Amino acid sequence: MSAAKIEQLNVSMRETSDKRLYERYLAVRLRFEGHSFEEIGHLLNRTRQTISLYWQAYQEHGLAGLEMDHSPGQPTKLTNEQRSELGAMLEQKTPVDFGFEARYTWTLPLVAEWIKITYGVNMSVRGISAMLKRMN
Repeated sequence: MSAAKIEQLNVSMRETSDKRLYERYLAVRLRFEGHSFEEIGHLLNRTRQTISLYWQAYQEHGLAGLEMDHSPGQPTKLTNEQRSELGAMLEQKTPVDFGFEARYTWTLPLVAEWIKITYGVNMSVRGISAMLKRMN
């Protein structure tokens, strides 16, 4: 039975162009081949818990359980409403409207300061940049 599942994983690995999905397929295949969660984690530079989650998802839902709609990273720091307010503010206001020295152009550090003042949330410039890209 395992040989058929391993072959199914091999086919899926060949067909995907998603690096993260390939890694999850590989982790499950290595588990079928007898490797421990710790060994697989070491090989793929992931924690034992992450490999265990991949295995559990596969056991419960098959190959579909390994597909993810999004990166399961840290929860967002701003609510949907706050992000909407931020977007509107960036489109309609300038830094000078809030007492910043920069008169016309919003920079990421200024946006970070505005978020901190307005919502009491500390965000990195890189995090703000990624969030704004997701917001278009």
